[in-house]
Amino acid sequence: MKWGKCKLGSLKIDGKKYSKDIILDRGELRPRKKKPSQEFREQFGHTPVSLREEIPWECKRLVIGTGMFGHLPIMDEVKAEVEKRGLELVVCPTPKAVQLLKDNLADTNAILHVTC
Repeated sequence: MKWGKCKLGSLKIDGKKYSKDIILDRGELRPRKKKPSQEFREQFGHTPVSLREEIPWECKRLVIGTGMFGHLPIMDEVKAEVEKRGLELVVCPTPKAVQLLKDNLADTNAILHVTC
C-alpha cells in the first residue's frame, strides 16, 4: 500500500484521492459509515466513533486518525472494547496515523478521519 499526501480534506492512497473518512480493514479500504454514530453528535459536538459502527476489530493494533487537528471524538465504550479484546489502541491526528501506517502496517487496522 502506497501512502501519499495527507492534507485537510483529502488523503492519497495507492494514487487514489479520498475526501471522506475511510477504514483500513486487513489491507482493504472502505468508506467509514458514520451514520450509526450520528445520534451522539450533539453530545460530542462532532460525530464520534461509537460501537454502532463497523469497527475493524480483526487486528492486533487499531489506529484511529482523529483528523488534521485531532477533533474526532472516540466514545469510552470503544476504548473499553479495545481493552477487552486485548488490542493496542493508537489515537493520534490523521497525519501521524498515516506515518504509523507507512512505517508498520502489520496486523494493523485503522479508522482515518479525513474531512477535518
